[in-house]
Amino acid sequence: MVKEWEFPIPGGSLYCEKIESEQTGSGIRITRMQGLAGEVEIPERIEGVPILAIGRKAFLSKKNLRKVTVPGTVTEVGDWAFAYCDHLHTVRFVHEGEADGKSEEKSGAGTKLRFGKSVFLECHNLRYVYVKDGSESTAALLAAAVTTAEAPYLLDAQEAGSREWLEKWDARMFAVLHSADEEGYSKQVLCGEEDYGSTDKVAYESGRRKVKVRLLLLRCLYPEGLAPERRSEMEAYLREKDETWQVILKEHGEDQAYYKLFTDLGCVTEDNFDALLREVGEDCPELRAYLMRYKEEVLGYSDFFAGLQL
Repeated sequence: MVKEWEFPIPGGSLYCEKIESEQTGSGIRITRMQGLAGEVEIPERIEGVPILAIGRKAFLSKKNLRKVTVPGTVTEVGDWAFAYCDHLHTVRFVHEGEADGKSEEKSGAGTKLRFGKSVFLECHNLRYVYVKDGSESTAALLAAAVTTAEAPYLLDAQEAGSREWLEKWDARMFAVLHSADEEGYSKQVLCGEEDYGSTDKVAYESGRRKVKVRLLLLRCLYPEGLAPERRSEMEAYLREKDETWQVILKEHGEDQAYYKLFTDLGCVTEDNFDALLREVGEDCPELRAYLMRYKEEVLGYSDFFAGLQL
């Protein structure tokens, strides 16, 4: 029987066991976590022995967990390792040498890391998974791949951020975009409200459009490698759907990058400005202030030039 022991961390404990790897030799696997820690930084070594793996279900259902930093010594993340962590926002797989300032050799998280199945299952608030080059764009797209896009095959530390990987990401995005809004509705009705919530078809289809909007907004924010004709189709969809504003207001009311994109797309006009401002109310002061400035600096100028034409 493998002996398990406890390693204290701020806000809890990590439980560990010794393992042997043909590639890396002796090491440690994290088997589980106890405690209410919101941020966990896993050390590279315990008593001089490197941590090589995160075990299956190691952080399963840790509701307080928001941020995890995994050292570059780790080469394997087991099945369901972070599944059902409702508030998990950021996971950073540190390159070997990154922690001590070395940058010339970035193995670890970019070249050897393997993921099991359903590692981030039901982690709906996951926004960033940093691997390899550590770029925010790759981290954001990687997180969305396993949440919004429901494409776990894109959780690939070796390919993430490459041209081929971005093409696969876009292919999945457009497959979702071109799917019918009512797709899957009959299954929901058959399963009943107990399993899937409301059986209201209008609400269901609106929810499907919100999924599409979330993917398109994110890709527009991080457009590296995005073909112009594809972006044109995406922007047209975002301008057309009411769900674009609903997602911006309810999910990104404090994120200027999103509502700047909303105005850059031409979604705010003289005709709809007052209605949008009423919906903002006092709940999102930054968004409200931004819209007021936009009216003065952009829509106001439109009125001025319209007057000159007269």
